[in-house]
Amino acid sequence: EDELHKRVAGQEEAIEAISDAIRRSRAGLQDPRKPIGSFIFLGTTGVGKTELAKALAEYLFNDEAALVRIDMSEYQERHAVSRLIGAPPGYVGYDEGGQLTEAVRRKPYSVVLLDEIEKAHPDVFNILLQVLDDGRLTDNKGRVVNFKNTIIIMTSNIGANVIQENFASLDDDNHDEVVAKTKNELFELLRRTIRPEFLNRIDEIIMFTPLSRNEIGSIVKLQFNQLQETLNEMGIHIEATDAALDWLGQLGYDPQFGARPLKRVMQKKVLNELSKQILSGKINKDSNIRLDEFDHNFVFLNA
Repeated sequence: EDELHKRVAGQEEAIEAISDAIRRSRAGLQDPRKPIGSFIFLGTTGVGKTELAKALAEYLFNDEAALVRIDMSEYQERHAVSRLIGAPPGYVGYDEGGQLTEAVRRKPYSVVLLDEIEKAHPDVFNILLQVLDDGRLTDNKGRVVNFKNTIIIMTSNIGANVIQENFASLDDDNHDEVVAKTKNELFELLRRTIRPEFLNRIDEIIMFTPLSRNEIGSIVKLQFNQLQETLNEMGIHIEATDAALDWLGQLGYDPQFGARPLKRVMQKKVLNELSKQILSGKINKDSNIRLDEFDHNFVFLNA
C-alpha cells in the first residue's frame, strides 16, 4: 500500500483490493490457474485509474514497461476482435500474432490494462472469459499463452456523470451515504452494459472517487518531486515554498477533470518559465532556485 501511495493519491479501496490480491498470490493461496487478480476500475477521468496500473507494474515487476495497455475503443467492430489473438491463416496479419496474446507471451509477468472496456464489442468478452476462467488463451498459431502471472485491470468511464452529480452534494455528514448510493447506481449501469457471467468472474469492481482538494495537494507534491528529480540530474536544485505549492493546487483543482488540469498548469506556469530561463542562461548547472508565489504569480528566486 505504501509503495502504491507514493504515486497515487487517495483511492484507498482500490489500493487495498490490489494489495490483498498480491498478498494472496505471494502466500500461495491464489488459484494457480487464474490470473493474480482481475479488476474493473470505474470512475471519472483523471482520478488515477491508469496511474495505479502503471504504479503496480513498476512495483511488482520493477519496470513501468511491464504494462500491456490495450485501448478497447479499437475493438468496437466485430472483425477487429480477431486482432486480440491474431488473424486466422490466409488473412492479412497472420504472421504478426495477436496484440494481447503476443504481448503476454513476450512479457508473461505483466499488468494487462484494458482501457474503456465498455466500448469493446460483445465478442471481446468471450475471449476474456477464457482468460479469467482458465488463465490461458490460444493464439492464431495454436500456441497457448499463460496469464497466471498477470494482473488484469479493466477501466471504464461508465456512469461518470452519475459520480459527478452525486458527489456535487457531498459533505462530511452524508459521505458514506453518497458513496454507497453512487456505487449501487454504477453497478446497476454496469450490469446493463456487460454480461453477468463476465462480471461474476471479476475479483473486484472498484469505484474511484473524485479527487478532493487535499488529494490534489498530495498530487502537487508528487509532481513537484518528479520535477526535482529531473532537474537534479541536470545539476539544478529546486525547492518550492508552501505558498507556491498551495497556489498550484488551487489553479489545478477541478473536481470534474481530476488531476489532468494540474499537469497543464504545471507545464504552463512552471515548466515553460523554467525552460526559458535555462535556455537563456539565467539558470545553469549548480543553480539553487526557489519557486515562490507573489501576487498570484510564480517567481523563481535564487536560494
